[in-house]
Amino acid sequence: MWLARRIRLNTHLTIPMNNQPIIQIPQMEPWFDDNETKALSDYMAAGGWVTEFKKTREFEQMIADYTGAKYCSIVSNGTVSLTLALIACGIGPGDEVIVPDYTMVASANAVKLTGAEVVFADIEKNSLCLGLPQIKAAISERTRAVILVTINGRCPNDLEQIVSFCRERGIKLIEDAAQSLGSRKNGKHLGTFGDIGSFSFSAPKIITTGQGGALITDDEAIIEKIRLLRDFGREKPGSDHYLTMGWNFKFTDLQAVIGIEQIKKLAWRVERKKAIYQLYRNQLNDLAEVEFIATNLADTSPWFIDVLVPQDKRVGLIEHLKTKGIGSRPFYPALHAEPVYARSGSYPVAEDVAKRGLWLPSSSKLTDEQITTICREIRSYFRSE
Repeated sequence: MWLARRIRLNTHLTIPMNNQPIIQIPQMEPWFDDNETKALSDYMAAGGWVTEFKKTREFEQMIADYTGAKYCSIVSNGTVSLTLALIACGIGPGDEVIVPDYTMVASANAVKLTGAEVVFADIEKNSLCLGLPQIKAAISERTRAVILVTINGRCPNDLEQIVSFCRERGIKLIEDAAQSLGSRKNGKHLGTFGDIGSFSFSAPKIITTGQGGALITDDEAIIEKIRLLRDFGREKPGSDHYLTMGWNFKFTDLQAVIGIEQIKKLAWRVERKKAIYQLYRNQLNDLAEVEFIATNLADTSPWFIDVLVPQDKRVGLIEHLKTKGIGSRPFYPALHAEPVYARSGSYPVAEDVAKRGLWLPSSSKLTDEQITTICREIRSYFRSE
């Protein structure tokens, strides 16, 4: 008896169970090749200990060099990286942290892990990020930090003003740049504007190690705190002398071997993501039912291809694409209304995009022909409606 509903094949087709459609073009998938296979084989053949060691340090240096940060620390996942960023900045019980209402739930959950209180704020329509007006509307005398999520590689136009505003008030600015590796503003990499930047290497990201997160900063005091916190609070690796409370949030060299091969492909993938976004925009820009979010492709490498469609048509479009073997995914919900938070309040922009947003197939592996097929089916659906 089959325990799974479907089986994944090397051809990237999916055999359906219970008459489910065959997904030929997934919404997202990771991309590995013989380079990762060989690197892993070579590492194991050389007697690799698998646990964190030299390969992790090499991967950290590559991320620091790529982003232009002085320091980088790789940890077990992106939620952990955000949590460590907050703790290293002194955030804890009694503090408030401003978080956008539209983001992946990890941004808010990391705040709860520290014992601090989440304060949701609406987003600006142009970038789907927090802007300075939204931050000012949510601030209080207990505000100690802002988590600025550069959603899908975009940042607010007033980013520099946000940095100045937080600095003048002694508020820590933590950039949740999980979706922004390869994205910049005026040439400066996102994640390097605030006190600390956080990245994710989970499976859908532009480069992946399965799970993993990274913290970058130019502040030596902050990075030293992070290095203590992520390794049991030890005075130095391998020591059993503990200077502070800490946890085991370390990475593995096995993952770092994959990450090193992935980052070698990053420059190409960044440009390919931009080209994919442009192809979608060229083929759908005149379709009234599909709205693109303003994206400066000179600086922004979109993580996913995100569009807004009529709320009453989104489910139908998802189902139509599925019948044609094309995967898609709705946007994140507005977090304040999710059962885990269940907050009252009005967050009109976050609520609107959560109801209308759709992520289209976005893998770097997409061919131009596949994009044309996807766009043709989107047009077909709205014509039939």
